[in-house]
Amino acid sequence: MLTIKVLGPGCANCRKLEEIARAAAASAGVTAEVVKVTDMQQIVGYGVLKTPGLVIDEKLVCSGRIPSAENVAEWIAAAQGR
Repeated sequence: MLTIKVLGPGCANCRKLEEIARAAAASAGVTAEVVKVTDMQQIVGYGVLKTPGLVIDEKLVCSGRIPSAENVAEWIAAAQGR
């Protein structure tokens, strides 16, 4: 099971990124746990200075923007070693 973390304070962009991540995992047929991280010290610990951020299996893949569902699906596939 993949762990996908959405980093951010809970703003509209963060919620949108969470929706995209859940949809991308579902469309890829991947079981994933989506976790929201709102603690700023944890967020900065990933090297994110601008939210939202996306972490897949402890690897930061995106920050400061909302990626497309296709990008997220590619990152999920890469995390699974496809």
